[in-house]
Amino acid sequence: MMSWRAFLHQAGQELLNLVFPPRCVICRSAGAWLCDPCLEQFSCLDKGVCQRCGAPLAGTVSLCHSCAQNPPAIDGVRSAVLFEGNARQAVHQLKYAGYAVLAAPLARLMARCWSTKPLPVDVWAAVPLHVARQRERGYNQSYLLGCEFARLVGLPEMSGTLRRVRATRAQVGLSVSERRANVEGAFAYDPPRGKQGVQGQRVLLIDDVCTTVATLEACAIALKRAGAIGVWGFTLARAAPASDL
Repeated sequence: MMSWRAFLHQAGQELLNLVFPPRCVICRSAGAWLCDPCLEQFSCLDKGVCQRCGAPLAGTVSLCHSCAQNPPAIDGVRSAVLFEGNARQAVHQLKYAGYAVLAAPLARLMARCWSTKPLPVDVWAAVPLHVARQRERGYNQSYLLGCEFARLVGLPEMSGTLRRVRATRAQVGLSVSERRANVEGAFAYDPPRGKQGVQGQRVLLIDDVCTTVATLEACAIALKRAGAIGVWGFTLARAAPASDL
């Protein structure tokens, strides 16, 4: 269920749309915050990816070198598009420029990709922000994406709360090992009072961008410690190896 803050934010944005008609954040054409021609230029990731971390791969191998040597603690990660060009610009507008309205068209894109090869999950949860960062931004973009995506595909939200228990450095510019160390132990799961929570469930983690799987892996560890029998990640975009947000 969408939180009341997210609901009020969405309602306020819809009211603004009536006063100030939307323009595409990429090409500035009138009629939509993200127009169909710009969406069509997103590079879909429907094949040629590592079956564990979802990184783009060349050739016919099924696992990247990193996952073959040291598989992450998450069961697998999939992404809708490659984090480049229009997709990069749209994510930055959603994440840093206050364009929360982009969550709806971007989640529809995620839902279309999901329909071709859904993952074996029971419930969903968004990768959380630290309370201070969410207060500064005004919303969690991953939660907004998750709410719209879950509504479209009919996936219930996880009971209990996945929390970021300590503030972490921004992942931008950090190496793979630094990213893992940065988020290690940064998440915890609180079950609902008097209930088992995620015990015996398969959880889908929603995030905006996956770069090295470090954040999703840290969340998965917390959920599996709480009894989840499987944790998968599904993100809007996947960065190519060795690129940064």
